[in-house]
Amino acid sequence: MNAITLIELGLTGLLVALVPLYFVWRAKGFDNKYRKLVGVTMFFTFDLIMFGAFTRLTDSGLGCPDWPGCYNRSNPLLAHEHINAAQQAMPTGPVTWSKAWIEMTHRYFAMAVGVLIIALMVLAWRRWVRSGKTEQQYRPWFATALLGFVCLQGAFGAWTVTMKLQPVIVTIHLLLGLTLLAMLAWLYARHNPHLAVSPGRGMATPAAIGLALLTLQIALGGWVSTNYAALACTDFPLCDGKLVPDMDFAHGFTLWRHLGMTAAGDFLPFQALTAIHWVHRSFAFVVILYVVWLAHKALRDPGLRKTGRWLLIIVALQLCTGLATIYLNWPLAIAVVHNGGAALLVLLLVMLNYKARYAPAGIAAASPQAAVSPVT
Repeated sequence: MNAITLIELGLTGLLVALVPLYFVWRAKGFDNKYRKLVGVTMFFTFDLIMFGAFTRLTDSGLGCPDWPGCYNRSNPLLAHEHINAAQQAMPTGPVTWSKAWIEMTHRYFAMAVGVLIIALMVLAWRRWVRSGKTEQQYRPWFATALLGFVCLQGAFGAWTVTMKLQPVIVTIHLLLGLTLLAMLAWLYARHNPHLAVSPGRGMATPAAIGLALLTLQIALGGWVSTNYAALACTDFPLCDGKLVPDMDFAHGFTLWRHLGMTAAGDFLPFQALTAIHWVHRSFAFVVILYVVWLAHKALRDPGLRKTGRWLLIIVALQLCTGLATIYLNWPLAIAVVHNGGAALLVLLLVMLNYKARYAPAGIAAASPQAAVSPVT
């Protein structure tokens, strides 16, 4: 990768980020600017996760088989000879014009998120130093950690390509993206006001358990997606006409192996895909029941009521889209929405965890009017 290509890629990411940065710059006052920048970065990260799901589900992860460019070029147009040759050799293969553009668009948005996070870090450090290190809400350590985390996420993005979509690498890439979203949601909650939460509700531990269960379920869902096991069971509530179908857990849950292969290099048996699908489907009901119970518990507290309602709505959406992928033979749009629903649940449970811990103590307030200025 030559220096000119890297510069062109960096400028592309900066150009994409200029639109949200302009929106932020128009806000009045530093507090509003910083809060809007956190919100915009969180929104772009959510969109990036959705587009990443689209990239994965359209089998475009190797649309450009190198990284960070496309055949050592900054965009597919400059790599037209290589893409044309690959598409002519394999018209339905991993490299086509549409897949190359999908993959590179995903990378451009990822670079833009990186630019936004750098802006967050710079602003936090600037305010922290200028205030004489007195404004605790602008301590720069969290924003700096975000930059380190997005670099780690970029590394796994590169390994996703160079290791040819190895399932464990792709799944970790997904989980890191959702963790980055969760970190931004926590920072967003810290810079926004909330209704007071009753300290006697005892929501902190149940909320943490709910987030842990959701994380495990998302990891199982990522394992389904990265192993292309979504249609291993095409009926419901049974699987292959059985309550407990024939399954191969040993091969299905061997983490270090190539896509579609066992650790020994043989083709992955279909029973392994069935095991992957069945475990994700079965554990989903555990998560649904717990999150519904948690949401009803949140509904009893005025400070958590709005979050509880949204949890019930998104859980219902996840159940419907999950079942639709089975009955409708895995339509792309519904599969992408199902991934987006998981990201929304992460946002809501992070917000619930933040409120349960800090709203009762009165330190979630971003202003003296916090008690009457609710957010989600």
